[in-house]
Amino acid sequence: MAKWTPTREAPEPLEGPVVGTVTGGTILWFVLFLAQLPFYGWFDDHGHTWWLWTCLAGGGLGLIGIWYVRGRDAALKRAAVEPPGETTGEPQSS
Repeated sequence: MAKWTPTREAPEPLEGPVVGTVTGGTILWFVLFLAQLPFYGWFDDHGHTWWLWTCLAGGGLGLIGIWYVRGRDAALKRAAVEPPGETTGEPQSS
């Protein structure tokens, strides 16, 4: 088996509306949970209640994801404003 070697440089990662995407996905999980809730009896009779709890878990994890990506977005914006070579966490020597 030959070792794989890249023939060209990897492209830069694309940055999109990450906060909006995660927020939209979280809302979708909660909507799916609420849409299935009236049919709980049918899901319970057929052994599919995990569908509801999967949607609820997706919404809950999405809330954590929103918190994370908002913090990441704020850190990226702070880093873009700072002059190069300057760090905020370390004391500067005179």
